[in-house]
Amino acid sequence: MYLNCDKYQELATFIDELRTNVTTDKPNAEELRLNLTKLQIFFLQQIIPLVDANSQEQSYKTEISKQLRLLEVDIMFLQGAKQLTTLQSRLKTIEQRLDTLIRYCQAIIQPMEARESK
Repeated sequence: MYLNCDKYQELATFIDELRTNVTTDKPNAEELRLNLTKLQIFFLQQIIPLVDANSQEQSYKTEISKQLRLLEVDIMFLQGAKQLTTLQSRLKTIEQRLDTLIRYCQAIIQPMEARESK
């Protein structure tokens, strides 16, 4: 089970790094897309194969998958943004989605850590 916790912590770190790229002064949409691709590959190769401890963990994993797909669409919309207000709005949406993903990871990690400390 400790391996699962480490993998979700690593996923949260990847998400946080992507969030840092979004909140820089001049985020690069192409770089964001490449970082998202790396994040999606990590999720598919490292997280999906993990055995879920319970149905709640499976639910969070499903939600993370959904949010990653929506994030991909958000970044595509960001690449098409021409006006500053649209660009800012897209960045805000991406930032909120990344925050949601981090919360999902934490919701999985915290109960695991509590079980392991017993």
